[in-house]
Amino acid sequence: MILSEDDYMLISGIQNYTFCKRQWALMHIERQWDDNYLTAHGTLIHERANSGLREKRNDIVTVRSMPVISHSHKMRGVCDVVEFVKDDTGIPIQGLSRAYRVYPVEYKRGKPKSGEEDKTQLCAQAICLEEMLCCDIEYGFMFYDSIKRRDQVYFDTELRTLVATNLSEMRELTEKQHTPKPHKKKGCASCSLSDLCLPQLESSKKVSDYIADMIKD
Repeated sequence: MILSEDDYMLISGIQNYTFCKRQWALMHIERQWDDNYLTAHGTLIHERANSGLREKRNDIVTVRSMPVISHSHKMRGVCDVVEFVKDDTGIPIQGLSRAYRVYPVEYKRGKPKSGEEDKTQLCAQAICLEEMLCCDIEYGFMFYDSIKRRDQVYFDTELRTLVATNLSEMRELTEKQHTPKPHKKKGCASCSLSDLCLPQLESSKKVSDYIADMIKD
């Protein structure tokens, strides 16, 4: 069976789904989106990282905006940065001399998060690169703009399993065209979709009753 691009989950969506299943569904199932100053800032950071340039400095070849795909996991996306570091224990790369180790690098605004959302996105990128390049990738890096520092992320069994589980759930919700109910949490305050999501409807009150209350004189 020939699959189209629409049959593949977006890697960026894994980050959304891990953070909030409803946010992901609003964006990727209902195709709704709204910017705020945080998302606008994040877009600028990614534009700087995703210049599309390839450069070589000493033993490191840096490729920006690199498309990646995994046919076994049916996911696709674009890596902000992939670094190829010269290492005799690495793999041969077409067009490059000697052998290299491969490391995905994802750029984010803000600082490291307490949740796993950013890590799952980076891990998904690594899984795609492993399949494309026939290699093993032990870790990658998150660069956070607020602290101007990289954080090393190890792709252990637990993180890889979380990526696979989330992909399966995302695919099931997509097939059903189902958007999960709202669940209010701390991150809702900074979410650009809060006005569309209406997390305050988490209570048992019916939507019709909520709307009626809002329009009362």
